[in-house]
Amino acid sequence: MTVLPRPDKHDPSTLGFPSQAVHAGNVIDGSGGAIRTPIVMANSYALPDDASTISWSGTDVPLYTRNSGTNQQGLQAKLAALEHGEDAVALASGVAALHAVFFTMLKSGDHVVVGDVTYEAIYRLFAELLPEKYGITATFVDAANPDAVRAAIRPETALVHVEVIGNPTTKVTDIAAVAAIAHQAGALLSVDSTFTPPPLFRPLEHGADLVVHSLTKYINGHGDAMGGAVIGSRTLIQQIKSDAMVDVGGVISPFNAWLIMRGSVTLPLRLAQHQASAQRVAEFLDADPRVAFVAYPGLAGHPQHDTATRLFDGRGYGGMLAFAVDGDAATQDRFVSALRLITSAVSLGHDESLIVHVAGGADAGPRVAFYPDEFRTFGHLRFSVGLEDPDDLLADLAAALDATFD
Repeated sequence: MTVLPRPDKHDPSTLGFPSQAVHAGNVIDGSGGAIRTPIVMANSYALPDDASTISWSGTDVPLYTRNSGTNQQGLQAKLAALEHGEDAVALASGVAALHAVFFTMLKSGDHVVVGDVTYEAIYRLFAELLPEKYGITATFVDAANPDAVRAAIRPETALVHVEVIGNPTTKVTDIAAVAAIAHQAGALLSVDSTFTPPPLFRPLEHGADLVVHSLTKYINGHGDAMGGAVIGSRTLIQQIKSDAMVDVGGVISPFNAWLIMRGSVTLPLRLAQHQASAQRVAEFLDADPRVAFVAYPGLAGHPQHDTATRLFDGRGYGGMLAFAVDGDAATQDRFVSALRLITSAVSLGHDESLIVHVAGGADAGPRVAFYPDEFRTFGHLRFSVGLEDPDDLLADLAAALDATFD
């Protein structure tokens, strides 16, 4: 009989992922004995009798909530455990976390290689704001092609930034291959893993230096809180805490940290349902002739299906898919309007299914030039598959298709 190490809720390294999701970062309240860390809404913490030894910019001991607070510390400990990182920093939003990486790790004259399918805010940061304001240049490349990443590297390249599953087209990047290229050039690799929360994928285990999450999405999972996080080595995270948290101030609020801590407990259960339902939905849509295309890494016809299968190693393919019905932009809107269960709204990873029509053509701006042909003309529908009964989701989609093409 195999004897497993004795699990200890105070040592997350001894726990399996579901147990880490429940216990990591949680501390019994020392004042009242509550077994869940309460919301601590104070913005200041009591100083010791001798305050002369305090680092006023320190982040390890609660001092001032812009530096660190009880709920933030618990959330950071949990995220580090779930991602198998040494440390984490929790900030006000996913974009705040991404900006924190760039603000801390880049300087004027640096060059960045960026995946060509990326979140809109990242596109604008590297295409407009950072070059115009700080002289930081960027090259957008097909991150699914390691040779393209390698060809884009320059002597001044300081960072490579990619997404595991690209938002919104679901392009998949081989993180280990890109990490090797970045490190050979002396650059850091930052990875947005919002579409692929643990245990589906852990970029740090594949060579990434920093992993970023919009906590607003899957890790919170309930559509009621906003936050972002960066996880990595203690050295790099301490730099981000010092520069982008303490002295820029994009810290997460205690209440949002508490909400996300609460939501993260059910991440293993939710993610399993998201993925199982997404696979069924993708197969259903792919078989309907009224659907022009479906992009989901779990489909054999997805361009990076083999890469995704190798990366995710049987753990699923995520809960996000992109598709379009056969028709112009007005047809996409008519289909969305006919849905009765699925909600038309931005964001993703919520308990409820969310769909949004991502515009194509001139309305999408220059970023659309990076997309495959089927994404360009009339745009597409980004679909975050929720936790509803999958039979209900299929019935809603079928009825909307009937109404659209009646």
